[in-house]
Amino acid sequence: MIKTLAYVVIILIGFCISPFIIGNTGYIYIAAGDYQIETSLVFGLLGLILFYAALQIVEWLIIFLLNIIIHSRYLPDRWRKQAAKKHTLQGALALAEEDWPSAEKAMSKGAAKGELPALNLFAAARAAHHQHNSQARDQYLAQAAEDPLAQTAARTSKTRYLIQQGQLAEARIELQLLNPTSKSKTPVLKLALDLYQLQGDWQALKLLLPAIKKRQIVTDEIFNNIEQQTNIALLTAATESNEQDLEKCWHWLSKTERSQPTLIAIYARGLCQYERKKDALKLLSKSLKVEPSNSILSALPHILDADDDEIRKLLQRYQQTHEHDAGYQVCLAKLAMQKRDTKVAKEHWTKVCDVSPLRQHWLALAQVQEQLGENTAALQSYRKAANASE
Repeated sequence: MIKTLAYVVIILIGFCISPFIIGNTGYIYIAAGDYQIETSLVFGLLGLILFYAALQIVEWLIIFLLNIIIHSRYLPDRWRKQAAKKHTLQGALALAEEDWPSAEKAMSKGAAKGELPALNLFAAARAAHHQHNSQARDQYLAQAAEDPLAQTAARTSKTRYLIQQGQLAEARIELQLLNPTSKSKTPVLKLALDLYQLQGDWQALKLLLPAIKKRQIVTDEIFNNIEQQTNIALLTAATESNEQDLEKCWHWLSKTERSQPTLIAIYARGLCQYERKKDALKLLSKSLKVEPSNSILSALPHILDADDDEIRKLLQRYQQTHEHDAGYQVCLAKLAMQKRDTKVAKEHWTKVCDVSPLRQHWLALAQVQEQLGENTAALQSYRKAANASE
């Protein structure tokens, strides 16, 4: 900009003084050794300007050539980066189309000089996994893990892929390296939730349930089902182990969990198994006073004897309110059979079949009718059982 301004100023000055120069041309005499040059002042000034312009052109050419020489050494790297962008775009389009072979090939090529090579490697690993190429997949993930920021993501991805392949033991090894705790990221907790359920490691899952609920990893309904399944599995395993484990597991449960009828029924049967029937009956009676749930009603025939009249009287309170409750009527029918009161058992099984006409209920009624000598009625019940649903 400054040079251009200087040229303009020189030209303007030239225009201003040119009339004076033309009027008094003068001359220039140059002598160098045996050479002598004599010319007019105007031609000399013009030659000087042309000489300066020639110097400027030479300077520009020299700078241009130097720039080419200097930048030519970086041209291959630039070309490779542009090629990496092209491969990455092709790989992304192939992933969208679920063209796994093309996606793996393009993404692996784009990882060499890509701006974010880890992303290319994760995409290539995904494509390889869909092609059931575990070796290539693990290689891509190993390369991605070389970036410290991508190590957790690489292990998380590998664990997920192993779970999808059904390789639970290998997945557990990778998950242990992630060390899932309440402070872990949500994807790690989700993987731990899925893997622990598949392996039946209910104790490890029980420790993570508070964090899973706090993070809202699953819906409340799904969480409640998982929590119930976990508690049932732990309590059932403790029942089959020994009395000490049973007590430890029972008191590990929260106060709210210890009031759930399903868990009470399991614990009560465990107490009876270890000759603590009195404690079991006390716990069942307390639960029955609140509400006779199906879990408690189904457990009572396995726990009560013919002499346990106190709970039987407690059950009689609900005859009117639970007259059409199939679980309640089944419980009374089985308890009646304990006392060999076949007629009462028949009445209850008849009510059960009216409310819930299942095959097993019709068969139970038919057996009672046979014991009473009602063969015709028993035959009809057997026919209804044959046509009934499970």
